[in-house]
Amino acid sequence: MIDFKVTNTLSKDEKFIRETVFIEEQNFKIEFDDTDEIATHIVMYLDDKPVGCCRLYKQENEYHIGRIAVIKPYRGKGYGEKILIEAEKVAKETGADCIKLSAQVRASGFY
Repeated sequence: MIDFKVTNTLSKDEKFIRETVFIEEQNFKIEFDDTDEIATHIVMYLDDKPVGCCRLYKQENEYHIGRIAVIKPYRGKGYGEKILIEAEKVAKETGADCIKLSAQVRASGFY
């Protein structure tokens, strides 16, 4: 069963996912920043296990979706798309007229 948890704080589950994907796998040095403090955070759970996440924030009149990550064993199953759809839904519910996706060029196939 797929479930989403939407919060205004960085959860330990999201932190675990982002550390695993961005720091351990991709060798990012600085993964967490001040945007985490103003962002809406979305974590996707599969049978109560955290498998993916993203963050959403408003900058001026635009909403930005970024830091989309899926734990390696769950990739290639459409979960990234489900996270993106949930983020778009949350953005629209909060009044978004314009939504932009922040992503790595090398991950363009993911989207």
